[in-house]
Amino acid sequence: MRVCGKNVFKELDIEKIKKIYLSRNNKDVEIFNYLKKNNLKYILTDPTLMNQMMSNNQGIIIDIHDYEYGTLEDVKDDSMVLILDHLEDPHNFGAIIRTCEARGVKNIIIPKDRSVSVTETVMKVSSGALSHVNIIMVNNLVNAINKLKEKGYFIYAAEAGGSDYKKIKYASKICLIIGSEGFGVSSLVKKNSDQIISIPMKGKVNSLNASVAAGVLLFGLGGTDEIY
Repeated sequence: MRVCGKNVFKELDIEKIKKIYLSRNNKDVEIFNYLKKNNLKYILTDPTLMNQMMSNNQGIIIDIHDYEYGTLEDVKDDSMVLILDHLEDPHNFGAIIRTCEARGVKNIIIPKDRSVSVTETVMKVSSGALSHVNIIMVNNLVNAINKLKEKGYFIYAAEAGGSDYKKIKYASKICLIIGSEGFGVSSLVKKNSDQIISIPMKGKVNSLNASVAAGVLLFGLGGTDEIY
């Protein structure tokens, strides 16, 4: 996998780095000091060639080992876990990862099929947050939900027509489900959820971007610091 950008580079686990390409025009002293401090070798490369490799690279491109997904066993006693039900847009995924890192959510669960995975775009949009959030890929979301219930999680699915998220007394262990951009939460996943919650809409637009909705709910639900 190939990623780029200063923030992504600084947050990478050094052991995951295979090769570093640095633009001949790069004058970033902080980057050079970091390379020297960590004894990292790099290849000075023509900026035109680098732009052909990856656009908007900020003068640094890194070849890294493919992302290693976690398992449900990684979910311990976290107060909040996020499930993305067949999200498709890598930009939404990257933005959600950043929000999760800021909120202190350590694990995000995604399905193996018909879903966005960890790509170069996701890593770049997450701006390094992916190094601090564990992505768990599962074969079946309903099975994952049932296993989380066994661990004591209460499952809240975000969908239109549910209870106002601000008027709910939340459980101490929360699993929040955000649906796909076009279809929302799938019927089977919704059926296996404990409660449907919604963000009240006062304007003429009846839905929010998936990453925006995730941001509102991740910080609006009880969890790490507060239980309503």
